Amino acid sequence: MRFPLALTAKIASHIVKHKLRKTPKFALVLQLEPLHTCNLTCTGCGRIREYSTSLKDMMTLEDCLGSAQECDAPMVSICGGEPLIYPKIEELIAGVLEQGRIVYVCTNGVFMRKKMRDYLASIYSPAQEPTLAKLISEKLLSDKDAETIRKGKQDKRPVIGPTKWMYWNVHVDGLEYTHDLIVEREGVFKECVEAIKMAKILGYQVATNTTVYKETDVKEIEEMFQFFSSLEVDGHTISPGYDYDAAKKDMVKRLAKKPEDFFLTRAMTREKFAKIQEWGERFTIFGTPVYQEFLAGKRELTCTAWAIPTRNVKGWKAPCYLMTDGHYPRYQEMLEHVDWNKYGVVNGVARDPRCENCMVHCGYDPSGALGTNYKRGDNWKNFRYNFSPRPKPYYEGRNVNAFNGVSAGKGHLAEAKAAINTGLAGAKSAFQNHTSQGNAGGSCGTGDTSQRDELLAKIKETGKI
Repeated sequence: MRFPLALTAKIASHIVKHKLRKTPKFALVLQLEPLHTCNLTCTGCGRIREYSTSLKDMMTLEDCLGSAQECDAPMVSICGGEPLIYPKIEELIAGVLEQGRIVYVCTNGVFMRKKMRDYLASIYSPAQEPTLAKLISEKLLSDKDAETIRKGKQDKRPVIGPTKWMYWNVHVDGLEYTHDLIVEREGVFKECVEAIKMAKILGYQVATNTTVYKETDVKEIEEMFQFFSSLEVDGHTISPGYDYDAAKKDMVKRLAKKPEDFFLTRAMTREKFAKIQEWGERFTIFGTPVYQEFLAGKRELTCTAWAIPTRNVKGWKAPCYLMTDGHYPRYQEMLEHVDWNKYGVVNGVARDPRCENCMVHCGYDPSGALGTNYKRGDNWKNFRYNFSPRPKPYYEGRNVNAFNGVSAGKGHLAEAKAAINTGLAGAKSAFQNHTSQGNAGGSCGTGDTSQRDELLAKIKETGKI
């Protein structure tokens, strides 16, 4: 099967149950944001800007678990911000799993290896030595890390261990140069790859999560799939970059860029995703083939944002994950009070101008599963896609030049660094000459650009800018 039977059965039974009850609106996936603090400042993300006044706020563990029970979605996507920063992330994941739900941990990957080292310490015995040796030989653990693991776990807190009910969902927006540029920090792609390799050795399920933008090279996305397929990742989520309000404001205010130069229109999305169905046959793309047809411009769908509700420090976010017209204290109150007919695109006409270019998975992927805009044969398409054999790993992807950025001396800060000595005018890139932060272990993401600013100050002092 393309996806694990237990997971597919859980989601399918949830849909059937509500269809039989004729429930008009119900949740398939809960987007749970226990905090909005992040260690990165990704271009195209508006979260830490939209909630800039509440970055230090966090949902309580009880509130998080209560929200999962309240909407009763079979799947919970724990996101943020960076969820691995949440102080009780281990307890949160354990609690959601105890409720019998599927968990996706949507992470930028920087802290994954630390969490997996905690897991190794919690299960350590001499029988684990071959695993430690393998991880050390592949430079995924240091000798010092191994010594710490051998001492065992020093507290009684739960750990994040491998289970068929949980996925690491790692943010990757391209190969090394592109990804590091978008997350505004060099070294992050390499850390993601190392975390994914370690996770697969330890038996975790791992997926990647990619957003496609105007400047994204489609050939690079295909190569990215090939590369991660060679690492035997378990699946991929991919969605078009949408110019929602918070991201547009950040693009203008912080980066002094035009949003239309970065985000996709509907026509551009269809052009970028013209091969999505072919990719779906070759790689394990999460989602429905109906949604893939929509992305490729072969059909229309109606937005079902209510099927993937968002809960965060402010409450239940409405109307959707990306647009904010208000927050509600209760899930049912949100369902009843939001006029859902005001949103989305119907017959090519945007009900709300903010929806005009939106084709993102959190609004339209559930439409394919729920039978919105049903066409004859859709159910068979979804069934065949889910129950067909899983695409085999593409081991030729190991030949992809994935480390084409800082690892090859061509990071997006390379030209700016060279400018100190050579007189170049600054770093250039496919993403509008945007220079960014440096190493993968830097400061918490509240917009800190100290490394870049320090570098540019040095350039200015030399009189070469």
